[in-house]
Amino acid sequence: MDILKKVSVALSVWVVVAFIVMGLTIPADVNAKASAKFTDSLTKCVDGDTAHFKKAGYSRFLYVDTPESTKKIEPYGKTASQYTCTKLKKAKKIQLQYDGARKDKYGRTLVWVWVDGQLLQELLVKKGYVKKFYDYGTYSYESKLVHLQAIVKKKKKGLWSGKKEPSVAKTSSSKKKKPATTKKTNFKNCTELRKYYPHGVSKSHPAYQSKMDRDHDGWACER
Repeated sequence: MDILKKVSVALSVWVVVAFIVMGLTIPADVNAKASAKFTDSLTKCVDGDTAHFKKAGYSRFLYVDTPESTKKIEPYGKTASQYTCTKLKKAKKIQLQYDGARKDKYGRTLVWVWVDGQLLQELLVKKGYVKKFYDYGTYSYESKLVHLQAIVKKKKKGLWSGKKEPSVAKTSSSKKKKPATTKKTNFKNCTELRKYYPHGVSKSHPAYQSKMDRDHDGWACER
């Protein structure tokens, strides 16, 4: 048995050496194992790489990092946000996948997002809307996305084009009725709350009530 064990170890070492000598590489995501896809539905789109889903809750898209478009505005942030939100809102079928840790340090669910059979993260990279990747582990599709990113940079697409971000279509504020303002924080139901807060309120808001947060995602009365 000792002889067999020594032979097995020796063979393993020679395999590794062979890879190095021949210039071959072991796939970076050899240990990645994404879970099975499950169907979910959008409750709220936040920006280019963040959204709320009915089952998964407040979610951060795995691996990709798009430019900021909420608290601060970065080049192509609004464009990436609009692209993501349009894809999610128009999708006939949304599927999600877990891959490794399910939560980040902010409590957001980490997911791969599929819209009508297409990986949304891949679509964002192809458009040139991903500024960088965050690598906290080994993910199932990271090698493919890194390869695509290199091609997109060479083709100078999106934020790699060196061109000014095209204007993003906006809803006319003059025709849109502004929500009423109030200091009231206790509402009977979501219908009453939305008169003042059309998109609902987060858990940190004084008007938040757990009974109005039916999907328990930390956001009450979202549309």
